[in-house]
Amino acid sequence: MFRPPIKKPPFKLKVKKSKAGLGLFAEEKIPKGRIIIEYFGDLINRDEADKRGGKYLFDISDRFAIDGTTRKNTARYINHSCRPNCETDVVKSRIFVYAKRNIKEGEELCYDYGKSYFNEFIKPYGCRCNKCSIKQK
Repeated sequence: MFRPPIKKPPFKLKVKKSKAGLGLFAEEKIPKGRIIIEYFGDLINRDEADKRGGKYLFDISDRFAIDGTTRKNTARYINHSCRPNCETDVVKSRIFVYAKRNIKEGEELCYDYGKSYFNEFIKPYGCRCNKCSIKQK
């Protein structure tokens, strides 16, 4: 079942090139604690999620996930970081991205994808977040 976002994001955001490919950037300042965007897509059960696979599955419980593959889901461009400026919260099977701290205009939005995603999709290739990029130099 496809579930569109509740409403248009309250802040100006832009998809641009980042260290990890494409990323989502703030086009204006975003205050700490504010909802930035909703991660949305098909609400699917665990069996369907296992069949589909892919990098845009976001687990919301032991039984369900959101498949955010659709390009209309701008939140899918938010990259992983080991030192994130955003965090996610699941409210009634909807995923909201919040500002973990004040975010500056032009800053890339990022959150921690979690240990299992990190180990499966990021660790084998090396983390490209700002924290890890600086550490590798």
